[in-house]
Amino acid sequence: MSFLWAFLVALFAVPSIIYIAHLKNMLDTPNVRTVHESLTPRLGGVAVFAGFMSALTIFADLGNGIQQLLAGCIVLFFVGLKDDLVSISVSKKFVGQLLATGIVMIMADVRLTSFQGILGIQELPVGISYAVTFLAIVGITNAINLIDGLDGLAGTIVLTIVSTLGYYFVRYGGPSFSNYVFVSVCLMGGIIGFLRYNFHRATIFMGDTGSLVCGFIVSVLTIQFIEMGLKVGQPFGSSAPSVAAGILFVPLFDTLRVFIVRMMAGRSPFSPDKNHVHHRILAMGFQQISTVVLLALLNLVVILFVINFAYLGNTILIGCLVGFSIVLSVFLGVYRSRSAEQRVAS
Repeated sequence: MSFLWAFLVALFAVPSIIYIAHLKNMLDTPNVRTVHESLTPRLGGVAVFAGFMSALTIFADLGNGIQQLLAGCIVLFFVGLKDDLVSISVSKKFVGQLLATGIVMIMADVRLTSFQGILGIQELPVGISYAVTFLAIVGITNAINLIDGLDGLAGTIVLTIVSTLGYYFVRYGGPSFSNYVFVSVCLMGGIIGFLRYNFHRATIFMGDTGSLVCGFIVSVLTIQFIEMGLKVGQPFGSSAPSVAAGILFVPLFDTLRVFIVRMMAGRSPFSPDKNHVHHRILAMGFQQISTVVLLALLNLVVILFVINFAYLGNTILIGCLVGFSIVLSVFLGVYRSRSAEQRVAS
């Protein structure tokens, strides 16, 4: 029922949002960094948030940190909405993320309490725990925000991640984590209702309103998934951190890659460009839809890998992910160089 509610609210809200956006000229103008070629509304996150928020408050138990999660979502919703309408500075976005993160960390005690053997570290001191949790939430939130560069891409990746995490909350959540199933299901409903209008050629974009909220929800679900492995002992025990990294592979890989490439070029890691993984795949000649499908399949393959080889432990799994990331990065870089040479030659 919660899934159906979120789906229908988002599905029926999007046409009204599109109409109002065109009526009030609240449209995203194409530029050198974008792929789309026409004026398009970027307020799709309003529909996702409306479906998610209404379904969750009606059907879910708001204990175990869910109430604080909703409060953080509201903060980021208005931060993203303002950015979609009038644009705001990176520092103001960061303040909003700091406030939302503080709400769930301090008021709900949602945090990473252990490295579970990574680098030989087990339980974290409280101060380090808060710092690591803050970096994780802000990092994942912005990773989802940065992957939102093609029609349907962010929504498809978020749907893949959330459905995977939701499945394990259903199976192993128990009294402490089972209500996070509602968070997963409600977000899935909102995303699917929105994707009806967001696949190529999209009539509406998710915008920061949606990507910040979705990224924040994904980050909290990921932290709770890791803590579930520690406290419940299921489904992956101490391997939960590396499995979580695999589930989030595409957005994490894309963010780390572009940051490293920018810094190696002597630029700020936050300077915008067209060097994201989806831009590189488009340069190979793929269309938008096939690029989205390819990245979704890539994420799914990595998810299946870390799930089936979780018994290897954190060190080996993380080593495999890093090794695969390096190989993929080299491939994308080499292909870019060759294609550039071909254009110069022609």
